[in-house]
Amino acid sequence: MPGGRLTQQERQQIALGLAEDLPYAEIARRLARPTSTVTREVMRNGGPTGYRADLAHHATEHRARNHTRKKAATGHPGTPPPAHGRDAEAVRAYEETFAELFMQSGLPTMTARTLAALYTTDTGSLTAPELAARLRISPASVSKAIALLEGQGQIRRERDERRRERYVVDDDVMYQSTMASARATAHLGEVARRGVDVLGQGTPAAARLENIARFVDFVAEGIARAADQAREILHPKGPTGDAPS
Repeated sequence: MPGGRLTQQERQQIALGLAEDLPYAEIARRLARPTSTVTREVMRNGGPTGYRADLAHHATEHRARNHTRKKAATGHPGTPPPAHGRDAEAVRAYEETFAELFMQSGLPTMTARTLAALYTTDTGSLTAPELAARLRISPASVSKAIALLEGQGQIRRERDERRRERYVVDDDVMYQSTMASARATAHLGEVARRGVDVLGQGTPAAARLENIARFVDFVAEGIARAADQAREILHPKGPTGDAPS
């Protein structure tokens, strides 16, 4: 039933849909389920190439039994209680959904989970020990994820009043990350245009590369222009560089 747990028969239908190379949205439509349900199910259980209906069903049942046993237990050491009266299970489920979105864009699992955790914390920043406790992963995994995110311009580091290093996501980080994406897109256009002379003006291959270059130039300019406009309208800065009060 929509909204309830997937049945074993539904998982078999998902496996058949993957074997037919159907998109998640089409599989979900056939099951009368949200696309996010199918996406989460597949990504949790081996991905599109490794998904097995029986194994996925057994794994889900195992997780459910573990959850029942742990429901009355206290939280993981170092993990603060949910703020603002939030449902801890609902928050965790949402973070998983958010992380899966990042995974679909190409981020490794731990990196995606780290970024989702930063976006869903009220402060918009966490220390390495806080991330390790929140995600229940090793400090080494946190360090690796942070290095990748920082390299992509998706987070920044800063020191708090206690001189602890914190990893931050905020409006400026989002702007800088978007501009980095625009620059990467523009670079693709530059590389494509170099091939025009290499392959010879007027040849079919050169024409194709020129079309690619024109297309990505247009897209990159649009991304950069939209990011500038969004920052100006949504996050205007005062004369001193601070947001007006």
